[in-house]
Amino acid sequence: MVSRTDRSPVANWWWTIDRWFLGAFLLLMGLGVVLSFAASPAVADRIGLSSFHFVTRQIVYMLPAVVVMIGVSFLSPRLVRRLALVMLVGALALMVLTLFAGMEVKGSRRWLHIFGVSIQPSEYLKPAFVVICAWLFHEHARQPEIPGNLFAMLLLGLVIALLVAQPDLGQTMLVLGTWGAMFFIAGMPWLWIAVLGALGAGGAFLAYTIFPHVADRIDRFLTGEGDTYQVDMSIEAITRGGWFGRGPGEGTVKRILPDSHTDFVFAVAGEEFGIILLLLILGIFAFVVLRGLSKARREEDDFTRYAVSGLVILFGFQSIINMGVNVRMLPAKGMTLPFISYGGSSLIAMAISMGFVLALTRRKPEKRRPVAYAQPAGREAVAG
Repeated sequence: MVSRTDRSPVANWWWTIDRWFLGAFLLLMGLGVVLSFAASPAVADRIGLSSFHFVTRQIVYMLPAVVVMIGVSFLSPRLVRRLALVMLVGALALMVLTLFAGMEVKGSRRWLHIFGVSIQPSEYLKPAFVVICAWLFHEHARQPEIPGNLFAMLLLGLVIALLVAQPDLGQTMLVLGTWGAMFFIAGMPWLWIAVLGALGAGGAFLAYTIFPHVADRIDRFLTGEGDTYQVDMSIEAITRGGWFGRGPGEGTVKRILPDSHTDFVFAVAGEEFGIILLLLILGIFAFVVLRGLSKARREEDDFTRYAVSGLVILFGFQSIINMGVNVRMLPAKGMTLPFISYGGSSLIAMAISMGFVLALTRRKPEKRRPVAYAQPAGREAVAG
């Protein structure tokens, strides 16, 4: 145990960090490894890899993710902004490069292969985008003559253009929803709410008419007709699991569910460990979001308030999309479950994102007012 009298950087970090947040993130990472043991061997066997190929890689990714998250949590708000700016510039450059040199998978270019490692730049873009937009909103609130809101809109347009070009409309909607929530928290006028709402509706209609795969997914969700195999199997897995599950390793649907270790790991958890575990996972995500918004509301610094709100909203929206698809409440969309689904880029980028949250919510030293001491009786007379 670290002593309260210790003044080292590690001791200062330990006594100022939000240990509830830290515990929740580590618990989710641990669940990710456990569920990787449950979900991924069947997928590995089906595609001719060793049974624990994905388990091993999940652990390999998780270890640096923990180091990165804790390392980032040591940063001051100023260093958080600087790191986010570097990440944003790098991620934007890599996203442009992806359009020309990226690997094409199912008609989309979202991945770069660099030095034998596959990277999805958009995953690293999201937390950096949130932090920089928070800083722009803060600068506009602090000095209205600075067009911070306009710059945030221009940055949003650039990010959306690159995501649509891939195309990755799921990430597009995630970024749009998070940015809109942040702009609302920053005091967006009602006129802008109406304008942006209309633009969002128009963009959704254009996506439906321009991209056949988007129209197909929405039609399948609304009518239940067409290829709904993965979602049907997901519902079947959760139904078979019941309240307490069939037991570790006893699930059968995962053997025929193509993305059981990524997009549908939530369904595997339901089949093997039951609805009780699903409610626990849902509760952890809800706890992180609600605690983050609560701490942000009490922050006096606008930048910290906007950034923490945006990061936990991003975290919450992404988890809602994944779980909503698994229980057929949302149209099918490939979106990882934060810290739990298999994926190196997703895991490390989310570790950076939550490292930002830990850094920005660390307890700050209280500003004490100087104490006015009363003059002893007769002091003035003696001085005279």
